[in-house]
Amino acid sequence: MTHPVPHLIIHGITLEGQRFRPSDWAERLAGVMSQFRPEGSVPSPLSYSPYVMPRLLDGVRCVVVDHRLRQIEPLAWKFVCDFAHSNQLKTTDTAESDEGEP
Repeated sequence: MTHPVPHLIIHGITLEGQRFRPSDWAERLAGVMSQFRPEGSVPSPLSYSPYVMPRLLDGVRCVVVDHRLRQIEPLAWKFVCDFAHSNQLKTTDTAESDEGEP
């Protein structure tokens, strides 16, 4: 049985309920993080890292960050977490919601 990989979702909504600007913030953040890839993968300058992907969830721009980034590059993980915190963005951590389930 495989377990889903936990993710941190950074929503493009502030804690006060305002849409975060600029509108391409998710693509910019994911682009900055594109260098962090699984070992042995071939980097492409035109693709995002599989660990940090921009997404549109329920009509809101988001960035989905794979928890494995924390082990691969702790400073990159800190960077995305600090980005969310300093911009007062809503976050959801799927690892927290999965706790206690078999």
